[in-house]
Amino acid sequence: MKRIEATVQVDKAGAVSDAIKDIVGGFTITEGKGRGSGKRQEIRSGRGTGSFTAEYNKVATVITIVDDSEVEKVSSAIADAAFTGKGGDGIIIVNNVESALNIASKKTGSEAL
Repeated sequence: MKRIEATVQVDKAGAVSDAIKDIVGGFTITEGKGRGSGKRQEIRSGRGTGSFTAEYNKVATVITIVDDSEVEKVSSAIADAAFTGKGGDGIIIVNNVESALNIASKKTGSEAL
């Protein structure tokens, strides 16, 4: 099993969700702030007379656990849905998962997904 964690632009979270909802058993999306290679937003201040660059971008992190055979399919779906061609589109990280337990059903391993 593998854990896929993708950090994408917050406005792409819906597209990513739509792209993977029929492939994976479930996933979690959290929103937060991040700082990477993407251009940060210019924010107007005061009465519109001044502006400053935001220190962080708004990002969404999508987390799911899949069987090894599904990693490429899910990663590709996320990458395609989040792609804009500009810096800051995001990053996908894949880690090994040693065990999983579904609390409600008490199933373990791949059956827990």
